[in-house]
Amino acid sequence: LTNTNITDAQEMETIWTILPAMILILIALPSLRILYLADEINNPSFTIKSIGHQWYWTYEYTDYGGLIFNSYMLPPLFLNPGDLRLLEVDNRVVLPIEAPVRMMITSQDVLHSWTIPTLGLKTDAVPGRLNQTTFTATRPGVYYGQCSEICGANHSFMPIVAELIP
Repeated sequence: LTNTNITDAQEMETIWTILPAMILILIALPSLRILYLADEINNPSFTIKSIGHQWYWTYEYTDYGGLIFNSYMLPPLFLNPGDLRLLEVDNRVVLPIEAPVRMMITSQDVLHSWTIPTLGLKTDAVPGRLNQTTFTATRPGVYYGQCSEICGANHSFMPIVAELIP
């Protein structure tokens, strides 16, 4: 009572499986190339190395004779009026606006994540690996972030403060 020509259509099934896959591949290949090219800045103005330690960050301006400093969270007793509790640090990263910046990020002990949400930056800091992100900020101001990994006790107390100046 059944027609085998209707229920057994292997050629049609092959076509409606392979055709959408081919269309997705044709869309994806140019997009991947553009995504890769958009991520690289060939000649950054600044290169800063950020090293995550347990409870603080170390920054190194590699282009300027190895200027190195640590950035610790300020305790509540040292906060000035208007400072943000648990987000303010003793040494901020100072960067220029409208200049390409390369951040090289690694970790000394465990996994960390160098994150500033308002700049759209999030890069994992992995021990033994050097990750890189590039950005060009367009507006001056003070931008706050934190380590967004569960990297041990008091992991949320690793604030990141970037001060962007003209």
